[in-house]
Amino acid sequence: MNKLNPSIVANVCIIPARGGSKRIPRKNIKDFLGKPIIAYSIQAAVESELFDEVMVSTEDEEIASIAIKYGASIPFLRSRENADDYATTVEVLIEVLNSYKNLGKEFSLACCIYPTAPLTRASRIKQGWEELSIGQYDTVFPVTRFSYPIWRALQMTDKKVKMIWPDNLTKRSQDLPTAFHDAGQWYWFKVEQMINSNQLWTTNTAGVEIDELEVQDIDNETDWKLAELKYELLQNP
Repeated sequence: MNKLNPSIVANVCIIPARGGSKRIPRKNIKDFLGKPIIAYSIQAAVESELFDEVMVSTEDEEIASIAIKYGASIPFLRSRENADDYATTVEVLIEVLNSYKNLGKEFSLACCIYPTAPLTRASRIKQGWEELSIGQYDTVFPVTRFSYPIWRALQMTDKKVKMIWPDNLTKRSQDLPTAFHDAGQWYWFKVEQMINSNQLWTTNTAGVEIDELEVQDIDNETDWKLAELKYELLQNP
């Protein structure tokens, strides 16, 4: 049960982790500095003390076994229809919430944490929950700044380059708007609004800014090594 505010309606953490992965085989349970990478997301959720249940949505028996070992629950397996390359996060979340409803369990707030987000911290999950609760948003998720002004972006055709927005060529960096991107770690959301809109982002969505050291997209082996380096830097600044 939620230890920060015992009166709050039940919260659930949903970690979507299918078995298939083409770019990095068995990515969701690949060893990351001594533990399966999914263990970091599970443990961050548990350490936040915000959830009545931390569950992993998977169709894979090995992933399910590892998830349980590190403190998650597997109340049911994911359907095959939502375990292929084309299933969206929203489709998976709605399936999970409907499956809970069939078991007589409903939640007002939920947090989707990706299984390959080892830089996720319990303190950031708490920060997102506070923003969602106090700010009356539909969804809250972490964002980070682009390291280079995107307004000076180039496009290239047959090796020739030109600016996408030529008017920004002579503008100073400090005069250009700050741009952010999704950190790709977690999404706090109000269950009813997400189901009704069939999307995680609404016009009432807020971002929690985090440092680029806390963010690493993991799509290949180089990304994996960079994530490990960042994790160690965060542990030993």
